[in-house]
Amino acid sequence: MEIVRTLLYYVLMAFNLVLLARVLLSWFPNIDRSSRWVQLVFEITEPVLRPIRNLLPQTGMMDFSPLIVFLILSVLMQFVR
Repeated sequence: MEIVRTLLYYVLMAFNLVLLARVLLSWFPNIDRSSRWVQLVFEITEPVLRPIRNLLPQTGMMDFSPLIVFLILSVLMQFVR
């Protein structure tokens, strides 16, 4: 059972890093969005961010969905640890 918990922890940590990459990419609007690596980051994170983004009220140009996902990931990682 310990190996499953450890594996789940590392999967959550990897997703956390991909989500961080997504947030950092949003700070650079001149990044080529057609790049294979950029598209991969968006394809991995969008299925998680979209439902949360739809639940949150519109806040202008600020997207708080990554913050919510970071918080959820943090709680899950503490629970798994």
